[in-house]
This record gives sequence, C-alpha cells and structure tokens, in this order.
Amino acid sequence: MSLLDYIVIALFTVMILVVGVAFSRTGGNMKSYFAAGGSLPWWLSGLSLFMSFFSAGTFVIWGSIAYQYGWVSITIQWMMALSGFIIGYFIAPKWRETNSLTAGEFLGKRFSPSLKKFYSYIFLVLSFVTTGAFLYPVAKIFNVSTGFSIELSILILGLLIIIYTAAGGLWAVVITDVLQFVILFAAVIIVVPLALEKIGGPGALIHHAPEGFFSMTNGAYSFGFLMAFTFYNTFFIGGNWAYVQRYTSVRTPRDARKVGLLFGSLYLVSPVLWMLPPMIFRLVDGNLTGNENEGAFLLMCKAVLPKGLLGLMLGGMIFATASSVNTTLNMSAAVFTNDIYKKLKKGLKQATIMKIARLSTVVFGIITIGVALAVPRLGGIVEVVLTVGAVTGAPLFGPPIWALFSNWQTSFSMMTTTLVSLGINLFLKFMAPGLLGFSLNRAEEMLTGVFIPIAILAGFEMYYRFNGTSNHSLQKNDEMTGGEAAETTKNETSAQNTFAIRVLAIALLLTGSLISLLGVIASDGKLIVLCVGITVLLTGGLLLTRKYVKRESKASDL
Repeated sequence: MSLLDYIVIALFTVMILVVGVAFSRTGGNMKSYFAAGGSLPWWLSGLSLFMSFFSAGTFVIWGSIAYQYGWVSITIQWMMALSGFIIGYFIAPKWRETNSLTAGEFLGKRFSPSLKKFYSYIFLVLSFVTTGAFLYPVAKIFNVSTGFSIELSILILGLLIIIYTAAGGLWAVVITDVLQFVILFAAVIIVVPLALEKIGGPGALIHHAPEGFFSMTNGAYSFGFLMAFTFYNTFFIGGNWAYVQRYTSVRTPRDARKVGLLFGSLYLVSPVLWMLPPMIFRLVDGNLTGNENEGAFLLMCKAVLPKGLLGLMLGGMIFATASSVNTTLNMSAAVFTNDIYKKLKKGLKQATIMKIARLSTVVFGIITIGVALAVPRLGGIVEVVLTVGAVTGAPLFGPPIWALFSNWQTSFSMMTTTLVSLGINLFLKFMAPGLLGFSLNRAEEMLTGVFIPIAILAGFEMYYRFNGTSNHSLQKNDEMTGGEAAETTKNETSAQNTFAIRVLAIALLLTGSLISLLGVIASDGKLIVLCVGITVLLTGGLLLTRKYVKRESKASDL
C-alpha cells in the first residue's frame, strides 16, 4: 500500500473514534446506553442490523466461495434476504411487543429468573466465540494488504473497538455502523466497474468464466444446504440476542417490522456487489489454492484501485468487522449488567450500574481479542463460523422465538429443548465420526441443528395442550416500561435522536469530501469516484437540514 492509503485509513480511524466517543454523554442510564432510549429510528436500526450481521468475514468466507465456485456465493446470501423478510413480517414485531431491554429479560418475566440466568450464561460464553470469529477476518485482510502480523492487527483493532463501544453504548454502535455502511458501499461501487474494465467488461466474465461458474448451486452448497441455511438464519437473525436488540430499541412493532424488511431488501442487492470482485479475480489469477482463496477480494482491489482508494476499501472492511464485534460486545455487557449483575447486587445507584456496564464491555472485549488470536488453531475461519452456527444456533435461539408465539411452553420445556439439542448436535459433530463411522456434511449439520429443537418443542407443545398445562404469565417489565423508561423522557429521547443524526450528517460530509478529494487526484476511475463522493456529500447535507431534524423530533413525540 502507498503512504496515501495509510493516511486514508488513519483518517477514518480517527473519525470513527470521535463519532463513537461523542455519544459518551448520551449513556446516562441503561435504557439509553443499551437501547438508545427505546426510540431508535427504524432505518438507522435496520442499517445497523445489516452491518452487525455483515463483516469483513463476508469477503473472506463468501469471497473464497465466490472465487472457487462463482454465483453460488450470491445464492447463499440471498437466503439471508429470505430470512430477513420472514423475520420482518413475523418475528421482529413480536420482540418489540415484549417491551424488554434484552431477550433474557423477556425470558425472566415470561418464565423464571433461573431460566433467564441459564440462557444468559450460555449467550455470554458463545458471544466470546462469535465476536472472536468476527474479529479474525480483518486480521487476514491486514495480512494480505500490509504484511502486518495477524496478531498485531487483532490487538490494534480490538482495542479500538473497545474504546468507542464502551464510551458511547448503543448510540455509538448504531451511528458508526451506518457510517461504515456508507463507506463500504461507496468503496465497493468504485471497485466493481474498475474490476470489470480490467478483464474487458461483463461479456468477458461470462465468456471466460469456468464451467458452472454461474450455477445457482455447486458442490457442497446444494439446494438442501440453501434451505438449511435459510432455516438456520431465520433462527439466528431472529433470535440472536445481539440482533434482537435492534427490534426492541425502536418505537413500535410496526417499526420493528420495517427493520427486518430493510435487512432483507439490502441482502437482495448487496451480495451481487460484494461477490463480483472475487469472481472477476478468478479470471485475473486462477492459481489461488487453499487458504489463499480467502484473500481474493482484496487482491482484486489491489489490482485495480489507485492510491488512496485501496485505503478507503480497507478502511471499510476494517470497520465493517467492527460492526459485528461492537454489536455483540454491547449486548453482552447488557446481558451481564441487566440480567445478571443487577439481580445479584440489589439497590445499586445508577452511576455504579453504568460503571459496571462500561467495565464489562472492556473485559468482554479483551476476552474477544484472546479468542480471535486462537482462531487459526481451530481449523480456519470458515470451519469456526459454520460449526458454531450449526451446533448452537437453533438450540439456543429457537426456544425463545417459539415462546413469542406460544403460551404453552414452560421453563422445563425450554431448558430441556436447548440442552438435549446441544447434546445431540455436539455428539453428531465431534463423537459420531469416531464412534459410529459417519459424519454430516454442512447441509445435514444445519438441517439437523434446526430440526431437532423444533421437533422437541413441537412435542412439548402437543403434550401441554393435551394436558391443559400452559404458561400465560406475560407481565409488563417494570425495568423497561417503568423504572428505566421513566429515566429517559420523550424530550431526552428526541434530543438524542437529533444529536445522533447531526453527528452522522457531519461524518458523512467529511467522508464525502475525502472521497471527492481522492477522485480529483485519482489516476484511474476519476469520474466514478467523484460521483460516489458527491452522492455521499449530498446525503450528509440532506440529513443536516433542519427540516429533516424537525420531522425526526416530532416523530419522537408521537
């Protein structure tokens, strides 16, 4: 990389830090710190959900598949869009109707404190694995582009994420997520036409691509895998506590529905943009093997981007990864503070609770760094992400989703379903190959992981309905609708929303100015870079207008 690329990355890093820390004054109580006042605009929450689920791992994991197999990498991600639509129509509004700060809080008031603790402890342990798996891919990208060691990259980026997440809470997470969305989209929109130009246009890609490169399915990624992946993502995105936070932090169930639908819509468009560069690179250099495939996207960027714009792309990747990590860190701190620590230590002052919230964010961030450092010894990033997801996704997130729609489940049925499902999945994954001489492929892993908890829950449902046993106790949560909510008034919420939009607008104006400047000095792709930069500038200017801010303020009072 050139000196200009490093300068661009440094500027984005400083901007993200400043934006995150700017929200330190908005986190005066738990509802503000962990739920953005409970009145987050749906479009901000939807963009944040998209970026929280998205990471640089998209370019590493699915980019590797795109380089090897082609269009099937896009088909796989379209299944996430289908899941998003299902969640938007059915699941997200139900979460908002619970009036809970966390999914664990819903389980506690619906069932029992012991069940809440059970799921909270499991979530915290798994969150360390998932955040570590999300943090690792950016180290791979750094390694390919700069030659820096993976270990050093993990340490630097991990500490950066900890600082602004601990300082600003959910508002810092959401606004930096949206800013990262704009940066990444801008960078990819610039890369795609330059990459196509390098090989002679779209016709060259179609004509010279390997046989089967545009097939909807390929190899291990069969139709069965796609269906299993859809079921799995419906549970994972609809029930993962970090993502549930995006549904519960908006104003109404209708807004929660819009969050899911926006997520699904973005995943209809974005995979095509994300996956074209590694697909095109297959024609530029078809000799990558093994783990080298994971760097195909960035190698394409290095081949076509002029000085400065590679730093723009790399910065977008870095902070896309930060979106996944900071979301889970914030939710993990919420679970520990609200669902565990506050119940163990009664009568704590608000200032003490907020100190614990920020301290737990820091501690969990340090643990995340440790896990990320261990990823290379766990079989590679693809194996870690897919294995953890297949084994734990539906057993952990399925029962709470089922409970949103059914009054017949009990603490016993919920806990039993999770433990039995996890036990069976772990046996099939790690013990069956040695003891029984067979193993499941990825599609079978996901189908089994989803089917087992559904079958157990259905069995309990029929049993309880037949015997007339139900759990109809769904009480209002004083912590969310009474105590905590009272601390964040409508005026405070309106002020926070207005401040957040203004911060975002200023950041977009700065980003657009930088991209435009890079377009002026670019040796290649000058026109498209300038167009993207001006578009970002206009977006920032629109958000900064008083007319929009007034509309947002009035909406907050409805």
